[in-house]
Amino acid sequence: MAKTNAAPPGPGRRTRVLPFLHNRTTTHRFFRLLDATATKTARRRRRRLTARPTRNRRATRPGEPKRPGAAEEPQDQAVGAAREPDAAAEADVDAAVVAGKYWAHRHSLFSLYDRGVRMDAEGWYSATPEAVAASQAARAAPGDLVVDAFAGCGGNSIQFAARGCYVVAVEIDPRKVELAAHNARVYGVEDRIEFVVGDFFRLAPFLKADLVFLSPPWGGPAYIHAPIYTLDMLKPKDGYTTFQAAQKIAPNAIMFLPRTVDISQVEELSWLSCPPLDFESEENYIHHRLKGITAYFGRTAGPPSYHCQNWDDEQAAD
Repeated sequence: MAKTNAAPPGPGRRTRVLPFLHNRTTTHRFFRLLDATATKTARRRRRRLTARPTRNRRATRPGEPKRPGAAEEPQDQAVGAAREPDAAAEADVDAAVVAGKYWAHRHSLFSLYDRGVRMDAEGWYSATPEAVAASQAARAAPGDLVVDAFAGCGGNSIQFAARGCYVVAVEIDPRKVELAAHNARVYGVEDRIEFVVGDFFRLAPFLKADLVFLSPPWGGPAYIHAPIYTLDMLKPKDGYTTFQAAQKIAPNAIMFLPRTVDISQVEELSWLSCPPLDFESEENYIHHRLKGITAYFGRTAGPPSYHCQNWDDEQAAD
């Protein structure tokens, strides 16, 4: 993934405030068009593969001096250009392969998938199922300003926006931001989401909100092989560092974590604040299969409890 880090303002410079935080109804304009980029890449590749005809070219025998004015053929460069991989094409192939494995769950991830929702390869196995995302968003109050720290393809940001919240969706991968912005338009909530390409950990000290949603990368599908998932296995930084960064933005937080996570470690996070935060954990089921654990901190938590939330096949497919 192409990483783009948003560096904090240097000394002596004024902090640049997101215009979205002043005017929440401003419509986000999406400037970089995926189709235009793909077209330019294809044209460049065709030019690289165009070779000069060699039918009438006379070969030089060993020891024979070269003819005056004869140019040396850049054969190695031509071969190298022909073999140069097209990153965008490879990403599309990877997404197609992964989609084949998770295709049956497409409507569980996005109920409006057939209207043109787009995902990359990682999105197929990392997006929060829509029913779970909607349940998590229901803990926010309409009108809240929510920071989605690892927005991905936009599933959680869309549900918070549909709830009536205003969302700052932070994602370090520009391609994922393109996909998320497109998906927000499919759901008709693009006017409530401001997409930011940047590193959450660098941006956190400069953001303020009512609620932070945290669903950091779990480490890919292989995470399921860990009998007990510990917070230091989260990416790109451990769960303690991630939670402390979120606390600089708001005392209220929601974390979506693997189903085998060590609950005692998650509860310890509530003690990082003074006074300690209220805490609640919830098991999330889709099709009667445990998909993950949601941890609620601060005012998003109800009475101390550990309960289950299940969505059956019909609800998930709606």
